[in-house]
Amino acid sequence: MRIGILTGGGDCPGLNAVLRAAAKTLINQHNATVFGFYDGWEGVIENRYEELEYQELSGILTLGGTILGTSNKANPLKYYKQNDKNVVADCVKTYTDLQLDGIIALGGDGTMSISYELMKAGINVVGCPKTIDNDLMGTDITFGFDTAVSIATEALDRIQTTAQSHHRILIVETMGRYAGWIALHAGVASGSDIIVIPEIPYQVDKIAEICVKRENGGQRFTLICIAEGAKSVDGEMTVKQTVKESYDPIRLGGVANTLAAQLEGKVHSEIRTTILGHVQRGGTPTAFDRVLSTRFGAAAAEQAAAKNWGVMVALQNDQMVNIKLNEVAHIQRLVTLDSPLLKSAKSIGIGFGD
Repeated sequence: MRIGILTGGGDCPGLNAVLRAAAKTLINQHNATVFGFYDGWEGVIENRYEELEYQELSGILTLGGTILGTSNKANPLKYYKQNDKNVVADCVKTYTDLQLDGIIALGGDGTMSISYELMKAGINVVGCPKTIDNDLMGTDITFGFDTAVSIATEALDRIQTTAQSHHRILIVETMGRYAGWIALHAGVASGSDIIVIPEIPYQVDKIAEICVKRENGGQRFTLICIAEGAKSVDGEMTVKQTVKESYDPIRLGGVANTLAAQLEGKVHSEIRTTILGHVQRGGTPTAFDRVLSTRFGAAAAEQAAAKNWGVMVALQNDQMVNIKLNEVAHIQRLVTLDSPLLKSAKSIGIGFGD
C-alpha cells in the first residue's frame, strides 16, 4: 500500500502523536509506504512531500505542533497563492503520480469539509478529528481539546489568586471560535463565577448584577471565563482581523476587552482582562491526549488498510467508530442548552449572563 498523510488547519497538541501512530501502524502491520505531505493540503497542491521512514517517527509522541507543518489557508477549492484558482486537478495529479491508495487527513471541520469535496474528485480519504475547539460532529471528543482545557484551567487558577488578592474582576478569554467547549470546561474546572459562551448571548446587566452581588456579599472578586466567539444579546462577535485568503477568514479576539468596557460604571471593582490566545494550542500534549491520539492514529491506519474510504474515525462511548465524511462536513458541533455539563454548572450557581 502507498498512503499519504497530512496535518491540515491550525496546529494543536497531539498531531505528532497521531502521525506517529498512523504511520507506524501502516508500516508495522501492513508493510505500507507512507508519504507525509508538507503544510497540509498545500503539500498536495504543490507536490511537496517526503517518505516517512520508521526511524523518523521515534521521539515525536510528546512534541507539540506538527513535524510536517500545516496551513489553514491552503484550500484546493480556492487556492490562495494562485489568484483564487481551483487547483483540485493539481491535487489529483500529485495523488496519481505518487500512485497513492489514499490519504489520511488530520484536521478539523475545514479539513474534513475539504476532504469530502476531494473525495468527489477521486481522492480516497480517511479523516482524523483534530481541533482544540472540540466542535467536530460525530465524535465525543477531538484530540488537542484536553490539552487546551488544561492550559486554560491552569491560567484561570493562577489569575484567580490575583483577582482574590486585589479584589478585582478578572476576565479571561479562551479560544474556541464559534463553540464554547473550552470556556465551559475550563470555567467549570477552575471554579469561574461566570462563564460566557457563544451559544448563550449574554446580557451585560445580568453579568454586572452577579459581580455587584459578590462585591456586596463579601466575595470581593469575580472570575469570568469568556469564549472568543461570545457576544451580547444586542451585539456582534468581536473580530480582531480578517484574513481573506483563509478557509475561515474571520479571526476572533478581544471580546474580553469588549465585556470589560461594557461593565465599566456598572460595577465597583477594578476590571482587568487576559487573552490566552495561541498559548492554548502550543506545547506538549497531556497524557490523555497522547493516548487518545495514539488510538485515533491507529484506527485511521486500519481504515486506510481496509480501503474503507470516505470516513472519519471517531470516539463514541469510548469505542472507535467510523462516521461518513458527508455527515461531518460543513457542520459544527456546538454546546447545546441541554448539555449535562452546562446544567451542572448552572446548578452550582455559575452564571452565564442569560
